Amino acid sequence: MKAKTGDRIILAGEQVDRPTRDGEVLEVRGDDGAPPYLVRWSDGHTGLLYPGPGSVLRVTEPGGQGPPPETGGASREGVVRQWHVNVSIFEAGDDTTATVALLADPPEELRSRGVAHRSAADHEDHRIGDEVAVARALRHLADDLLDRAAKDIEEVTGEPDVVVRSR
Repeated sequence: MKAKTGDRIILAGEQVDRPTRDGEVLEVRGDDGAPPYLVRWSDGHTGLLYPGPGSVLRVTEPGGQGPPPETGGASREGVVRQWHVNVSIFEAGDDTTATVALLADPPEELRSRGVAHRSAADHEDHRIGDEVAVARALRHLADDLLDRAAKDIEEVTGEPDVVVRSR
């Protein structure tokens, strides 16, 4: 990842219940736009950012313009946009909780949660609980996105009670 002074960085929370953070790059301390970055976060705090494994970062140009697409780019057929979903899984005993956070344009946080419980008769395979919890969280996220689209259509068209079906 490369950034420059003035870019906006949006960082998805890496753990369950951690908020999505955004801030402005004040200084780039790595070579050729590489980390670490001195960032002033929207909550007023300033600190060095060393993106770790599993971090989802999105750099936007000053003024809220989206990043240049990493692949594809603009073409005669259309424009490429990239959204990122950060998945955090927390396991405690027989319970698994997955939280998914969507980083998209505009940089509003959209987050959903899914839960799985392993009963005493179930095989002790942690992967299964992860799969079930993540699948449920992603399904909730999809439903939330469809609801948001319906509300956006209502605002734009003035039509009441719009329903957007999943196909």
